[in-house]
Amino acid sequence: MAGMEANNKRKANIAVLVSGGGTNLQALIDAEHSGIIKSGSIKLVVSNNRNAYALERAAKAGIASETVIRKECGSAEAFEDKLIEVLDAADIDMIVLAGFMSILGPKFIDHFRDRIINVHPSLIPSFCGQGFYGLKVHEAALSYGVKVTGATVHFVNEIPDGGKIILQKAVDVMDGDTPEVLQKRVMEQAEWIILPKAAELVAASITG
Repeated sequence: MAGMEANNKRKANIAVLVSGGGTNLQALIDAEHSGIIKSGSIKLVVSNNRNAYALERAAKAGIASETVIRKECGSAEAFEDKLIEVLDAADIDMIVLAGFMSILGPKFIDHFRDRIINVHPSLIPSFCGQGFYGLKVHEAALSYGVKVTGATVHFVNEIPDGGKIILQKAVDVMDGDTPEVLQKRVMEQAEWIILPKAAELVAASITG
């Protein structure tokens, strides 16, 4: 009987916010299929870019998607209002930022307080905050000469990359690394592993 109750437990509705290729989205989709994410289900993918390949990934996986374009909304406030409207309409419990290239303001963050997570391609507090995104993070790590880098999944608050850390994983920097090579290694050895695990932890805490 206890087993049946566990099977009938409500899953957290997850939305993934994207802007580009969606490799982290794919890691989340694969993790749900393999059972790593079992306390939540990806219900919606929202992109701020109509040409994001992540939308193709969502379609292939049978996941509903929406596009909300900042310029078409007229202001940052209107953009966030539209995002909230779309997410609330889908009854979303938690949000995963997976390469979402837009800073979210206090109103949005407060609406989903402690229910938004982000993956950042460094070991926070190194190489993070305003201006550190994408290849810039890896360029800075190589320029500084660190021997170990990695990825961090954290809750999102009003400070860029400033929320409480959920999980981290270290990745070695190799002699001769370029930013592109290092970016790929960090994704494969850290981001794609800890983002699904963190999503499961947060989903379990929401439905728990």
